[in-house]
Amino acid sequence: MTFTADDWPIAAALLQFPGTTDRGPVQDAPAAAWVDAFTELHEAGFDDVDLTDSWVRIGDLSDTRLQEFGEALRTAGVRAPSVSAIRRSVIDARHGDENLAYSHRTIDAAAALGCSVVSVGLHQALTPAQQEQLWFWTVEGHHDPTDDRETWDTAVRRLRELGQHAADVGLLLSLEMYEDTYLGTADSSVRLVEDIGLREVGLNPDIGNLVRLHRPIESWREIAEKTLPYANFWHVKNYYRDEDRARDLYVAMPAPMEFGIISYREAFRIAIDAGFQGVLCCEHYGGDGLSVSATNQDYLRRHVLPKHSGYSLGTSRVAQGSPKDGAQ
Repeated sequence: MTFTADDWPIAAALLQFPGTTDRGPVQDAPAAAWVDAFTELHEAGFDDVDLTDSWVRIGDLSDTRLQEFGEALRTAGVRAPSVSAIRRSVIDARHGDENLAYSHRTIDAAAALGCSVVSVGLHQALTPAQQEQLWFWTVEGHHDPTDDRETWDTAVRRLRELGQHAADVGLLLSLEMYEDTYLGTADSSVRLVEDIGLREVGLNPDIGNLVRLHRPIESWREIAEKTLPYANFWHVKNYYRDEDRARDLYVAMPAPMEFGIISYREAFRIAIDAGFQGVLCCEHYGGDGLSVSATNQDYLRRHVLPKHSGYSLGTSRVAQGSPKDGAQ
């Protein structure tokens, strides 16, 4: 099966929905509150939702609450093809063991809900300085240690463990690219996937995470060409970017997908030629991010994604996923 513009799974991220309200954590809210959020997404034009764990941590729900969560999805009429577990690095010096256990629980919960892919990364909690900024990426955060074979091998071993678990329950594992981690450059990301060596483990080539940095960056085209053959899921978003290299001045801010520095029309040509058939997740920071994400979905379906299935796919280096028939 090859997707077309009409049926390609495009999920909305839950970045615009806070994990805590004046009534307490959404994690502990009644199921009706979950239904309200999913209904808002559906009314904005999305049939699919990415279960971003900054909103609700499905891996920390009891069996009963997880069933309620699945029912909330059904009641609102949306599916959940993907889960994004963010800032839970398995090589965090203090919380690595805890994050590994949490990631395993998230994989099991995702399988129970009928998802097809779980995205994880090596980025860590925002620093106090980052939390004080309008845009957190304007201040450098955690750096994975360079030239540290032991830490690299730990990342490979633990992510392979998660990948095998995902494969055992019928899911894919996707690794989100993020600055200053072992997934922070195209070459390092590809090397990490190849060292893990499982067909069910691929990349989430979140190019937006890299082009928004207020410093010199890799060419987005080179990132796309190197990483998209390994992609099995994709966070898509865009940024305006300006550079004055003579003054060492770099500025970036969120943009609708069709207006930012990344040409997603060109990026998808690269992706399709490489055989990409993964779930897409629309993200946007700031303002009415849900409406911008809905506009981005419309842009993808109208102008970017293939209109028919009669095109030639390349050969992906990893397994590709689509929402399961029973996905909630």
